[in-house]
Amino acid sequence: MAKRKGQHGKRGGSTAKSAQRRKRQPDRPVLGLALLGMLITLYLTVTASTSAGLPLCAEGSACDIIQGSRWSTLFGIPVALFGFLTYGLIAFVSFEMKPTLRRWRWQWAVSLIGLTVSLYLTALGLYHLQAVCLWCLASLAVITAIFIWLTVRRPEAAPGRPWKDWLINTGAAALVVVGVMQLHYSNLLSPGFGRADPQLQALATHLAEQDARFFGASWCPACQQQKDLFGAASEELPYVECSPRGRGGLMASVCVTAGIESYPTWVINGQRHEGVLEPERLARLSGFRWATTQD
Repeated sequence: MAKRKGQHGKRGGSTAKSAQRRKRQPDRPVLGLALLGMLITLYLTVTASTSAGLPLCAEGSACDIIQGSRWSTLFGIPVALFGFLTYGLIAFVSFEMKPTLRRWRWQWAVSLIGLTVSLYLTALGLYHLQAVCLWCLASLAVITAIFIWLTVRRPEAAPGRPWKDWLINTGAAALVVVGVMQLHYSNLLSPGFGRADPQLQALATHLAEQDARFFGASWCPACQQQKDLFGAASEELPYVECSPRGRGGLMASVCVTAGIESYPTWVINGQRHEGVLEPERLARLSGFRWATTQD
């Protein structure tokens, strides 16, 4: 009798597990795309953390420029990691949640936010750097495919006014996320925004008075890093734009005459210095009394 009960218990447990599996019913198309997105963004995150080169992303290429730019991180964290977490959430929902309207809403909302952010970052790269990252475009294609698939498969249980209200609210959430990113990249969230450091302001003015020159390009990530070191005082730097027509345009004649080959390049007291220079070194090279001013 005990044996029969044990067998019955086993059969009951197996039946319960089978029923649970049937109820789960993973959304395989979305799950597969989400896993592909996770692989792409994980690879981007690892290479960003280790400074390793990417295939199809040679030094000086459009992809390399994107990866080295200020827009490749958010609050000091690789943007690719946020992408990985987004795909991870979509994958989790697609696998764990039951095939109900609630699951679809989660999938659709997260994919909409991910697509909006991806389009925003692509637009930043095109506008500021005149460049796009092939790996980033691959991720954009994946999140777009997920969003389109989910939109086409919108359940019949989501029509009418409630659907429109939910759509507006979700779209508003996506715009809020992009708005916060824009505030961050504009340094509006940085402490002391708009107030120039007196010492950096004095150094920038001194460099201009010494007839120093800071040659750079609008699409050059290292040039932006150089400006970021001066904060609001960067407006006073003796900057020379070498690429007025964008990344694919001709170099400005003043830069050709100066023999500029890489960005940024500083010319101080007739000496050429390539790469990003710390303010302290610029002070030493130009004869600025950095330590005295600091005291």
